[in-house]
Formats: sequence, C-alpha cells, structure tokens
Amino acid sequence: MTCFLCLQCGVQFAATETPLQHCPICEDERQFVRWEGQAWIAPQELSAGHRLVMRDDAGVLGFGIEPRFAIGQRAQLVQTPHGNVLWDCVSMVSDEAVAEINRRGGLAAIAISHCHFYSAMACWSEAFGGVPIYLHADDRQWIMRPHPSIVSWQGETLVLNPSLTLVRCGGHFAGSQVLHWQREGGNALLTGDTVQVTPTRRHVSFMYSYPNQIPLNAAAVRRIAAALEPFAFDDIRGAWWDLNIIGGGKTALATSVARYLAAIG
Repeated sequence: MTCFLCLQCGVQFAATETPLQHCPICEDERQFVRWEGQAWIAPQELSAGHRLVMRDDAGVLGFGIEPRFAIGQRAQLVQTPHGNVLWDCVSMVSDEAVAEINRRGGLAAIAISHCHFYSAMACWSEAFGGVPIYLHADDRQWIMRPHPSIVSWQGETLVLNPSLTLVRCGGHFAGSQVLHWQREGGNALLTGDTVQVTPTRRHVSFMYSYPNQIPLNAAAVRRIAAALEPFAFDDIRGAWWDLNIIGGGKTALATSVARYLAAIG
C-alpha cells in the first residue's frame, strides 16, 4: 500500500495498492489535469529525484522542493514564544528539516491555507509526533488523505496561541484561511495565494482560479478585506519564495483591493 502523490498538484492521497484514476483537486475548475493525463508518483520516487531545501526567506525559515515539483509553493516555519507552527506544506519531509525544526524549538501545529497546498501534511505531522493540522471545515471535502491529526475548525477566526490567529477569508476556496502573526518588529500576514503577492512586491491580487485565469468576484474580495480589517500587520508573506511585501502591508492591501475592484468594474 502506498500513499501516492498527484504529479500535478502534489497532494498525497490515502494508501492504495495502485494509483487512483482521478484527482478531484485537479479536476476542479480551479486547477487542471496534466495535458498528458492524470499521473502519480510514490514518495520514494519523489525523494530519488528531488530534494527538500531550507533557506531564509526575508527572516523566516522556508522549505521547498528542488527541482520544482507540482505547484512549487514553499512552507514557512512561524516561530513564536508559545510554540512553532508550520504554515502551508510541501510534498516531502526530510530528516534534516525535522532536525532543524527541533533545534529551533520543535513544532506545535501545522496550518494550511487551502487544499492546493495540503501536499504531504500527514507525513509532516507524523514526523513531529502527530501534531494537529488546522484546516477550515468548509474545505473538508478536499482532504484526500484523512488523518487523525486533522482538526476541521469552524467559524471565522481561531486563536492557535497568543501570537497566532487563523482567519477564514474564503475567496479562492470557501475555507481559504490566512495566518496573522503578532510579533516584535512588525506583525505579519501569511496568505498563501488567498491574497496573492504580485511580482512588484508592492501589491496583492485575488483570483478564483490562477491557472485558468478566472477572477474573483467583487463580493468575495470585499469579504476578504473585511475579514482582515481588524488586524494590524506590516508584512504580507505569499506562497512562493521571495514573494513578500516587507513593510507597508496594510496599506498595500487596501490599495490593491481598490485597484482590483476598479479593474473588474
């Protein structure tokens, strides 16, 4: 029995003897199936051809896969005095990554913005003794590998510890969530691509589907803005290496919301 990974989105599925025929995440209109057809890779195959890399990304330890695999996002280690949280996830874990996280105080929990980044979340949890994985209940249908560590929370906000709060924004997915990080030196918002940092690194944008270029409607964008309005933050940290707005994040969000709404009329 193998927990195969979808080659296109990198999400791991429940154990089977042979790969499945379909990936519901890729068949959804927000993603797409490979032009060559659905394909799968076993974890040991992935490890044979790729490696997990760690590097500092604007002051936060990040984890990514090289050569680029699937969607290509990176995870981030959010360190707080009340316990560390892995934000978002990638499709492989390594002994070196586990050792480095343990050296920095271990891991108390995992939280993931939306299903495109669920990847090997169960493996990461197990590597740290089964720490909880916080996913919003509105996205439970997209959990392809059920696991006892998954916590499907409900509501609009969830306090993980005195420094960290999950905020359900919706938009990209019904349960899309971001993480507010209260810290010395400037609060941060970790957004995945629920709030997408653009290449200018001065603005953000919003989409229902990125690869299929379906914009998010005005009501959903206004809801995201309203959900984040109560929170103070300086930085916005996106889903990929170096896509961060460092300083002025609150203003950048407000400006970007206005620009986006004007653009879609």
